[in-house]
Amino acid sequence: MSDMQTIQWFPGHMTKTKRQIQASLKLVDAAAEIIDARIPVSSRNPELNKLIQNKPRVILMNKCDMANQTATKMWIDHYARQGVTALAVDCKSGRNLNKFPAAVGAVLKEKTDRLKAKGMKNPTMRIMIVGIPNVGKSSFINRVAGQNRAKVEDRPGVTRGNQWFTISKNLEMLDTPGVLWPRFDDQIVGEHLAFTGAVKDRVVDTELLAVRLLDFLRRLKPAEFISRFKLEETDLDATPSYDLLQMIGKKRGMLIAGGEIDTERAAIMLLDEFRAAKLGRITVEMPGGELK
Repeated sequence: MSDMQTIQWFPGHMTKTKRQIQASLKLVDAAAEIIDARIPVSSRNPELNKLIQNKPRVILMNKCDMANQTATKMWIDHYARQGVTALAVDCKSGRNLNKFPAAVGAVLKEKTDRLKAKGMKNPTMRIMIVGIPNVGKSSFINRVAGQNRAKVEDRPGVTRGNQWFTISKNLEMLDTPGVLWPRFDDQIVGEHLAFTGAVKDRVVDTELLAVRLLDFLRRLKPAEFISRFKLEETDLDATPSYDLLQMIGKKRGMLIAGGEIDTERAAIMLLDEFRAAKLGRITVEMPGGELK
C-alpha cells in the first residue's frame, strides 16, 4: 500500500510529547505501555524504548476482547521471555485491570524493598502511562482511577498535556499525550494502524485500505467473517480482493444509480465492522512473524 509511505506526522505536539516524556522520566519509577492487542508490533512506538531507557515496564495489551485469545497468550509468553510483564486487558469493560496494581508492585518490588530497608514504610510508587494515540490510555486511567477525570474520545490525539492521577495511597500515575513516530518507514505498520483506526481515515484511501484488509482476511479465513457475509471458502480462494469488496457490497444492498455497487460505502462498512470485532476476534500480528 504505497500511499501509506507518504503519510507524514509533523504536528508540534508529537515533538512536545517526546520532550515531556524525557523531562518526566526522573519523576517516575516505571512505565506502563498501552498497546493494541490486535497489532502488538505496529501499535508500539519504536522510539519509546529509547525514551523510557532502563525504567521497569508493564505492557498492557488493550482491546484483548477484540483479539484472538490464543494469539494474545502467545504474545504474553513472548514478552515474558524478554523479561517484560504483559497483561491482557480491556479498558472499556475493565477486564483484568484489577491485576494492574499487583503487576506494578511486582516489577518495582526490588525498589520498594530497598526503600523499606531504609526505613520508608509505605513508599509511593509513580508510573508513567505511555502509548500511541487511540490505544485506550484515557479509558484505562478513567477505569483505574475510578473516576471520569481523563478526557476520552474515540479519535487519535485527543489527550494533550501531562496529568497526574492518584490511584491508591501508594500508587500515582502520570498520563502523557499519545505519541506517534514522525513517519512510517514500514508501509505495513501504517496499514495495520489504519485497519484499527489509530490513523485517521481521512489521510488514507478507504477503498484501498479495505482491499488490503480483505487481502489479510482471505488468508486468515475467520469463520465469523465468512458467515457474516455468507461467503464460501472458494470465494476467498478464487476472488480478487476488490471483486470480493464488490461482492460484499452487493450482499449488503449497497447499490447506487444504474445498479453499480457503492464500493466506498462497502469499504467503510467493512472497516467499521472489523474495528468493532464483528468479523471475529482477530489478531493481525503474531510474535516471531514478519509483518505482512
